[in-house]
Amino acid sequence: MSLFKRKRILQMSVVLVLLLFLIYFLFFNPVGIKLTHSNVRQLSEHLSELGWTGRWIGMGLVFFQTFFPFIPFVLVAGTNVAIFGLKWGFIVNYAMSCLGAIASFYFARYYGHDWVEKKLQKFPLVTQFSERMEKQGFVYVLIGRLIPILPSSAINFAAGLTRMRFNQFLWGTVIGKLPIVFLESLIAHDLFHFKKYKGRLLLLLAIFVVLIIIGNYVKKVLTPNRK
Repeated sequence: MSLFKRKRILQMSVVLVLLLFLIYFLFFNPVGIKLTHSNVRQLSEHLSELGWTGRWIGMGLVFFQTFFPFIPFVLVAGTNVAIFGLKWGFIVNYAMSCLGAIASFYFARYYGHDWVEKKLQKFPLVTQFSERMEKQGFVYVLIGRLIPILPSSAINFAAGLTRMRFNQFLWGTVIGKLPIVFLESLIAHDLFHFKKYKGRLLLLLAIFVVLIIIGNYVKKVLTPNRK
């Protein structure tokens, strides 16, 4: 067996073990079952009852959500805002989201290159976006963070496959994630306090809808025409 095949088998084995652990925790472990059958308020209450263990779980949810977006980010962001408060909840969401993006980038570039490339080839929009990141890495990573053109995980993995410099990805991520993570954290906070912040919440949701509309327009521009 060649070294390449051994390396690939090892990589896939690690991913499989992580997925099996995740499935076990969420659907067979008592704590995981409790978490998956809760809404945001109940989830935050359960994690708060666990003390610092619950806080670490909240941090970990943001980190792994960046790799595998199986849970909407607003749900995870709302959980941490409820646990830590708006200020520290936003800081946790922002820091762990950036760390998760960096880890995804390095995973695609150095460890799971072939696996990620095979997955992303199925999506023409990702290919088009990757070509632009290849030429203007910082600009397109920044745009991808500010406007919901692609899922954050797709941008992380696609950037790792390009030859763009890491510092371009880093600064595009650090700057681009700041306003969007703050927006989602604030939306989650105001949902918890709907009666008090009803007007602001409607304004934030309107901003979010506008960003989605802009993102859909950019998708049409980037997606190659098919006759």
